[in-house]
Amino acid sequence: MALWSLAYGFVVAAAVPGNLVVIWIILAHRRMRTVTNSFLVNLAVADAAVAALNLLVNFLYALRGDWYFGAGYCRFQNVFPITAVFASIYSMTAIAVDRYMAIIDPLKPRLSTTTTKIVIGSIWVLAFLLALPQCLYSRIKVMPSRTLCYVQWPGGPKQHFTYHIVVIILVYLFPLLVMGITYTIVGITLWGGEIPGDTCNKYHEQLKAKRKVVKMMIVVVVTFAVCWLPYHVYFILTAVYQQLNRWKYIQQIYLGSFWLAMSSTMYNPIIYCCLNKR
Repeated sequence: MALWSLAYGFVVAAAVPGNLVVIWIILAHRRMRTVTNSFLVNLAVADAAVAALNLLVNFLYALRGDWYFGAGYCRFQNVFPITAVFASIYSMTAIAVDRYMAIIDPLKPRLSTTTTKIVIGSIWVLAFLLALPQCLYSRIKVMPSRTLCYVQWPGGPKQHFTYHIVVIILVYLFPLLVMGITYTIVGITLWGGEIPGDTCNKYHEQLKAKRKVVKMMIVVVVTFAVCWLPYHVYFILTAVYQQLNRWKYIQQIYLGSFWLAMSSTMYNPIIYCCLNKR
């Protein structure tokens, strides 16, 4: 318990201040307010909120098996993590599409500030709609020895499994596929050779800057994918092989996969710092 508490506490201590600093750097400096950075702010807001509002609550519940936080927060903690993760990964997807448009078809007009805000707002609305069923079916059950917070699906475990598969496809596999395709094409374009006859210093500086941004975002996406993969695999395996839920060490496996998934909230500020001087 002491080791897990230390591990989860460290994630909160690193993720909340780190992401708040990213938000401040971009919003407080006018030259930093680009389309890409607007999506990075959205990503940082989602990560900071998850770390501050959900991580320790979920950890305490997983560790103690007793819900201390009331019916309202039970609904919130069942709906907000999916909403925030959706917002995070689709912000990364929007950056990938924006980079693709800027590099593959540079003569087309870029996203305006208004359009960027509409895209960010749409991401949060769609994220909430995807998570809404968990909010609607959240329940509190008061027992003599403890209180439970859970999602009671009308269709039982089968409906829960179907919903989780849909979430994995929409919040993990599909956006990763889109980013994989766009960054592969962008990478081939940026690293596949120089443009004949264009050897001026300004061109090389612009090419180098574009490569830096793309390299940084690829690291962000790969980090997210690696961190969340064990968590999704855990839920699929325990749903298919339900006897695993009675295994002696399954709680430790859950805490480990959940910690790795939540730790994704603290890596991005470190990646930005290491890979981008601005």
